[in-house]
Amino acid sequence: MTDMTAIRSLHDLSFSALERELERGGVRPIHARALWASMYRGAAREAWLPPLRQWMERVAPEQFIPEAPEVTADTESSDGLTRKFLLRLRDGQEVESVLMGYEGRYTACLSTQAGCAMGCRFCATGQMGFVRHLRPGEIVAQVLHCRQALGDRGHLRNLVMMGMGEPLHNYDAVMEALGIITDTRGLNIGPGRITVSTVGVVPGILRMAEERRPYNLAVSLHGASEEERAALIPVSRKWPLADVIAACRTYGKATGRRIFFGWTLIAGVNDSEAQAERLAALLQGIDAHVNLIPLNPTTGFEGEEAPVSAALGFQRVLATAGIPSTVRQRRGIDVAAGCGQLKSEKQRARGRGDV
Repeated sequence: MTDMTAIRSLHDLSFSALERELERGGVRPIHARALWASMYRGAAREAWLPPLRQWMERVAPEQFIPEAPEVTADTESSDGLTRKFLLRLRDGQEVESVLMGYEGRYTACLSTQAGCAMGCRFCATGQMGFVRHLRPGEIVAQVLHCRQALGDRGHLRNLVMMGMGEPLHNYDAVMEALGIITDTRGLNIGPGRITVSTVGVVPGILRMAEERRPYNLAVSLHGASEEERAALIPVSRKWPLADVIAACRTYGKATGRRIFFGWTLIAGVNDSEAQAERLAALLQGIDAHVNLIPLNPTTGFEGEEAPVSAALGFQRVLATAGIPSTVRQRRGIDVAAGCGQLKSEKQRARGRGDV
């Protein structure tokens, strides 16, 4: 297996890092702009001047791998609004990216790790365990793939780091990738249109606050008491609910940004109005918006989706407490759009010899 810590891709490099690499290779940094435009804006390589051409032919192939994951599955929902890709990386690991269409816009959901160490009970990725972190270039490559797949059907407007893996467990690579993605000379996706999701990695939340990161923060709760949350999210024993909420308060004060809290509604587990009241009390004083998410079924979890009546009752309690919420649409169920589901299905099929 390839040692992914020992390789580099041009897509791992920020603009300033690319300038330094060119200078190290005897090429004036001014050529970085032409190379960057070709990488991220589709600019013609014919515009490259000889020094850049020579560097790309002589130095780049020896020091940088091509960042072009192989598509091993491409499935589209019956309504045509959700498209899911299973992408094979250089070492054979596979990650998922999802392209979701809404009125007038498209959103891409990106993976940040192969597998996940958080072990959330109802999550297909958590059930498969952790393999490795993705490099910045492997995250950026997902954006490039989604944009290419979209073609002229629309504009890729929003990104959510909610695919396979825990983004704040791979903090440095994720932030490096987002710096590349938001660079106005290239992909130019606005920071305010990017959401970083976490299951509650307290050091990462506090670091985002300290560094004043301009991205939206989404925090998965799923339980309003330590016991309820730990039953669904084992890592809550490392970062207890009280510490997560305290970190969110620190983040809110430092950044002035609204925090989006995720709550997966599971029938008979966390969908009661009493639990909604506890959640409302927990979030008092925080500029919060709660996303109520219907459970995506997985073979490794026996829970069932909460009925619509429970979701609406939960939402009414939050509204009475002055906390806005949204009952999210179920998207892409027929293409296993929940993170990790497509990979899990493909692995089971390969085990049966179906693929």
